Amino acid sequence: MSNSTIEILNTFLDEHPDIEIFEAIIPDINGNLRGKWLPRSSIKNAFNQSLKIPLTTLGFDVWGRDVSSWVLDDGDSDGICEADIRSLTVVPWLERPTAQLLFSLNQVSGEPCPYDCRHIVSSIMQRFEKLNLTAVVASEMEFHLFEKENDQFGRPLHSQVSHTGESTIGGNTYSLDLMQDFSELMYGVIDTCKVQNLPIDTLIKEAARSQFEINLFHQPDALLAADQGLLLQRAIKGVAKQLGKRATFMAKPYGDIEGNGMHIHCSLIDNNGDNAFDNGADEGNDLLKHAVAGCLETMSDCMILFAPHLNSYRRFQRGSHAPTAPCWGYENRSTSVRIPAGSTKAMRIEHRVSGADANPYLVIAAITAGMLYGIEKKLTAPEPIVGDAYEQTKASLPRHWPDALKTFQESEFIKEYFGAEFQRVFSEAKLQEMDEFNQHVTIEEYDAYL
Repeated sequence: MSNSTIEILNTFLDEHPDIEIFEAIIPDINGNLRGKWLPRSSIKNAFNQSLKIPLTTLGFDVWGRDVSSWVLDDGDSDGICEADIRSLTVVPWLERPTAQLLFSLNQVSGEPCPYDCRHIVSSIMQRFEKLNLTAVVASEMEFHLFEKENDQFGRPLHSQVSHTGESTIGGNTYSLDLMQDFSELMYGVIDTCKVQNLPIDTLIKEAARSQFEINLFHQPDALLAADQGLLLQRAIKGVAKQLGKRATFMAKPYGDIEGNGMHIHCSLIDNNGDNAFDNGADEGNDLLKHAVAGCLETMSDCMILFAPHLNSYRRFQRGSHAPTAPCWGYENRSTSVRIPAGSTKAMRIEHRVSGADANPYLVIAAITAGMLYGIEKKLTAPEPIVGDAYEQTKASLPRHWPDALKTFQESEFIKEYFGAEFQRVFSEAKLQEMDEFNQHVTIEEYDAYL
């Protein structure tokens, strides 16, 4: 451990003498949280490379199973856990005194594991550094808040209902009265984020019934922004559970109402701390347009990172504010890449494709890698869309799970910017998940065909 790490850890232990357990959190490729519980007596050992876990843990499928096609390729060897002291914090929604700490995973040789999503974000940021640029990133998280129990058909029950107990006609977007009705959750999240140093910006009632959105302030550190996105989701779920509710970031929990998106805002700053997209004009400079062009050209290759699950593709419907084609525009929410209005000093890209069910690390990596690709190749962006993008573009993004995976598997862009090993591991996990779903017959099939 460095002296600064030792000092931070010792100060934390002194300030929290009641902490019994430390949760060692390792995000896998699906953004699910794996890891171990460490007793207080063992926490210092977690910083001296003594904490190990199989490398294949990072490549689990969504149910936490080994992917049989490759799990034994290297004998299911261990990796070395590398703690990030910045993430050390208490977990206030749990009854017993507990702390949490994020880890990355390295190979025994000391090299970063090529399919560790935190390392992937860092590697892309290193490429920006060579251009004297830094990505500034913020995320917007939409989620549904449901009751703890399901209905008799196994479907989630809305927490937002009418005075008669029935479903409401709409979600009552931006309603301050409803925010007050759910203030126990909102204040619980606010208080938790203060404790965990998660810089939340705004909290709003979203368009669908039982749907909300919480946004984070931007960070000039893409890895930190990804960490904060993941931990914000965990905090929202934890507070909801504490209150006897259930929060979900599932992309489309109901087919007939709006789904949950994860919009990412990203700008670039130069070595002087100035916005690299800003030339004083509302349209931005050529660097902005190169970055936009890169995002559009690589969007299909990255679609399975933005929409990684079977349910993810139910979100992409015309007129639903979920983009169906690679296009861009100024202050246009029907496009997949939007340039928000405002001060040119805050000139940025808002990437609107990803669902809230996606892995925040891989979404941020995909967006920033696309921007980098456009800048390195000096790509030319098409004309921006004015008006309804659904009416002016074809639905050219992959709209089905297998199609998105095939595009990802064949992508030279993914191989170059994410690495061939990550491409293989992620693909095999998705193939195993597809095979699992293909073995199950739905209720609708019985109703139609039995």
